[in-house]
Amino acid sequence: MTTQASLYDVSLMQAANMIRLNGARNTMLVQGHMGTGKSSLLKILAEMLPTHRPVYFDCTTKDLGDLMIPKIQEATEGAGDCVRSLPHEELGLHLDGPIILMIDEFGKANPAVKLGVLRLMLERAQAGYRLHPDSIVFATTNLGGEGVGDLLPAHARNRITVVRMRKPTVEEHIEDYGIPYGMDPVIMAWEAENPQVFDSFENVANPDDNQFIFHPKATGRVSFVTPRSLEAASHWMKQRSHMSDHELTAALVGSIGQAAALNLSAYVKIADQLPTLDSIKQDPDNAKLPTNKTAVMMVVHRTLQTLERNWTDAWMRYMARLPREAQAMFANAVRRAAEKSNGINKRLIEVNTNKRYQEWCMANNHVFAADKK
Repeated sequence: MTTQASLYDVSLMQAANMIRLNGARNTMLVQGHMGTGKSSLLKILAEMLPTHRPVYFDCTTKDLGDLMIPKIQEATEGAGDCVRSLPHEELGLHLDGPIILMIDEFGKANPAVKLGVLRLMLERAQAGYRLHPDSIVFATTNLGGEGVGDLLPAHARNRITVVRMRKPTVEEHIEDYGIPYGMDPVIMAWEAENPQVFDSFENVANPDDNQFIFHPKATGRVSFVTPRSLEAASHWMKQRSHMSDHELTAALVGSIGQAAALNLSAYVKIADQLPTLDSIKQDPDNAKLPTNKTAVMMVVHRTLQTLERNWTDAWMRYMARLPREAQAMFANAVRRAAEKSNGINKRLIEVNTNKRYQEWCMANNHVFAADKK
């Protein structure tokens, strides 16, 4: 259900693009759910703008005295002694050249800190220092409805552009984060089968209707699913061959909550059906084929993360043995990586030059037409 409050919410990549386009003139405050990637905006923007230096300012660890410290400026001709302020290095005011300044957790900042950075957010200047004219400034905060203490004074809000960032869809999370940043294929296959893990609590009246997510009305739900906690679960999943089932389940419960962990644990057994990467590379015509739909998805996701030019031919031969839906999922992920062309999925962009892949696309052009509808 789309509420009036969420009608104009933007995705993570849309927020990054908006900041890239106008962040040198307007400070955009990205307001969104906890653990949904707001902090990763700095990394994404740094990849978009390699000429800019990323600078991170964490409001939760600062008091007013941390912003500037006084320094005696000795008398010069025509001027007497005075006190000059030196900025904290995390503000980036001392740096030459353009920067990307992320003011993180602005809503949780000490009220004095909020006031202290307002001029920097509005004018790109502070205490005699001025940022390079191409510098980008943006801020992040949680949704007020989450009840985690994010407060924004009206006069501060009026100086900036406040945009709500929604949770990702499963497809966005897999393509924009899971594949390029190496998330465990089991995790990606599991979330693809459970899209409710990215529901907003604002659209769930009764917290028992979705036990996977954070909900301010849920009692005793200390762990839950967010993109951030899924990343933690992914790290544990990659160590599962060195852990007992009990240890792995305990780690997953502590990362994504009991309901999600128990549900996910069933998927671990499916991973035993997967062929090894080496078998696909060395003998694509005889490498093991998974029979379970979820296992097939895991193979495709794993390949999208690891595929290199020197074994793309072998993969295309193996892929021809997979169900048509799996082939289409791979091809559409490659196409969307080329459309975004942000440098994150460089390996997938290179797949477009492979002769076998081009022949597949010519024979299956209808797949792309269907994906665009």
